[in-house]
Amino acid sequence: MDPIDTAPDSWEQQEDDGEAPELNTELHSAFTALNVNAKPFVPNVNAAEFVPAFLSPKGPCENPENSDVAAVSFGLCAEFLSQDGFACVHGPAPVCLSANQSTEAVVSMEVSEPVAPVENGEAEMTTEESWEQKGAEPDELEPGGGAGGDGSPTPDPQQELMEEEEEVPMPKVPPPLPDAPKKEHVNVVFIGHVDAGKSTIGGQIMYLTGMVEKRTLEKYEREAKEKNRETWYLSWALDTNQEERDKGKTVEVGRAYFETEKKHFTILDAPGHKSFVPNMIGGASQADLAVLVISARKGEFETGFEKGGQTREHAMLAKTAGVKHLIVLVNKMDDPTVNWSLERYEECKEKLVPFLKKVGFNPKKDIHFMPCSGLTGANLKEPADLCTWYTGLPFIPHLDSLPNFNRSSDGPVRLPIVDKYKDMGTVILGKLESGSISKAQQLVMMPNRGHRLHTVEVLSLLSDDVETEDATPGENLKLRLKGIEEEEILPGFILCNAENLCHSGRTFDAQIVIIEHKSIICPGYNAVLHIHTCIEEVQITALICLVDKKTGEKSKTRPRFVKQDQVCIARLRTAGTICLETFKEFPQMGRFTLRDEGKTIAIGKVLKLVAERD
Repeated sequence: MDPIDTAPDSWEQQEDDGEAPELNTELHSAFTALNVNAKPFVPNVNAAEFVPAFLSPKGPCENPENSDVAAVSFGLCAEFLSQDGFACVHGPAPVCLSANQSTEAVVSMEVSEPVAPVENGEAEMTTEESWEQKGAEPDELEPGGGAGGDGSPTPDPQQELMEEEEEVPMPKVPPPLPDAPKKEHVNVVFIGHVDAGKSTIGGQIMYLTGMVEKRTLEKYEREAKEKNRETWYLSWALDTNQEERDKGKTVEVGRAYFETEKKHFTILDAPGHKSFVPNMIGGASQADLAVLVISARKGEFETGFEKGGQTREHAMLAKTAGVKHLIVLVNKMDDPTVNWSLERYEECKEKLVPFLKKVGFNPKKDIHFMPCSGLTGANLKEPADLCTWYTGLPFIPHLDSLPNFNRSSDGPVRLPIVDKYKDMGTVILGKLESGSISKAQQLVMMPNRGHRLHTVEVLSLLSDDVETEDATPGENLKLRLKGIEEEEILPGFILCNAENLCHSGRTFDAQIVIIEHKSIICPGYNAVLHIHTCIEEVQITALICLVDKKTGEKSKTRPRFVKQDQVCIARLRTAGTICLETFKEFPQMGRFTLRDEGKTIAIGKVLKLVAERD
């Protein structure tokens, strides 16, 4: 064997050896003879030069054993090379190679090693795809692909790739879509005093109905434990904001959805803190059904129910927002101070019923009480073992058993906008109050504060994050619109059809009930008006008459002022143009609340729209 092919035992030995300089000069001359820009070194799998000389059937010393290796697959040679670096050079084939040729063969093999798996000269395929292809169809690969292949890709792998590409968009169309029209959409708002357990119950319901994975909840539990907030982890399924998680208080209305056998429910998790009541009103205005969560824990129920507590205010606001049915969940029944006590449950019930009756709910038809524990999930899906005295249905089955809501899709399109953002166009969120919307439909955005009608086109339609072709009343929608910029839309705007436009204006007459106000209210009084999803400053410009609560008779003289617990008809004027309808024609857009200094002052309904004087 040539001395150039023998490796020294150690580098020191080579330095001591007298033949070292001679070897170096021979190596130097061998490398200078090499052309580094020659084709064999360009990583092009189609080039014939990439095949080592001893594998080529046209080589100077043709060996039958080596030609068999070539016929099987070029990939095997690569595997053989990777296992034993220069095994091929020590084999029978390179006997007739010169020093230069042997070095060239070794270098060319080293270059071709990384691309060995790419067969049949397919330059455009990645190694990952080629391995899949190799595993899928080993019989169809051409023998001797590297050496004897014609360099053109085979049609079969291309077909496979095309099939893969066609299968990618498939998950976008979810399986529940065909059943979607069959299930009724119901929007449930969770209301109640701060820390009553609204978000925890929402998170528990999502877990029980399979909308949140156990693994996700375990992750939340670990994170909550690190912050010494072990009991908060369930609420994190709905409180996604970092600020909400740190303080344990919901700020924005959380959204989630779950399904039962008969219905599709959207959870609207309203904030309980008094600072965020305007957000709660926005959530309640989208709801069909309210769940009033109260804490049975000693002291907590009393705090929420006494004057200034949010249990009272939320119940009243829900009724004003148009919620007809109320479920009262007496939560934290597993607390050591309660321990599933029937006495405590009845005590809470006795205090609440007279108040809810005063607000306008019918205790026999509209209200349903039930005990539960949000943290343990008792009596939410399955009956609670510890609560033997409660014989009714648990919470989720009870929701499923409720009668259907009468909704007509024949009416005019009315979609009050709750929120808007930019995402590959302008996206708006809201609940469709009446009419039906379909893809590519032309609609009008109101109020048109300019002089022209603002026509928009519906590009895509999502109902609870599921893409759909059309939507019916009661659904919570996400619409992507064309023809309007996100900056031109404000929450409280209405999407309607051009044939039947929504009324807009600034002045209207309304019947108002003064709920809580220390002093008297005179013409010129300013407050904040909450009507559907719109929030606008308003002024009482004139008091028209007082209305007797019992008989409904109107006074003949104009009152100079109104005070708490009185009912009056007044003229109101808003700071800007808003969309509204009379209560008689369209109840959802004709009822409102007046708030001032963080308190709900009055509730009312629109009786008449007054035309603007030019």
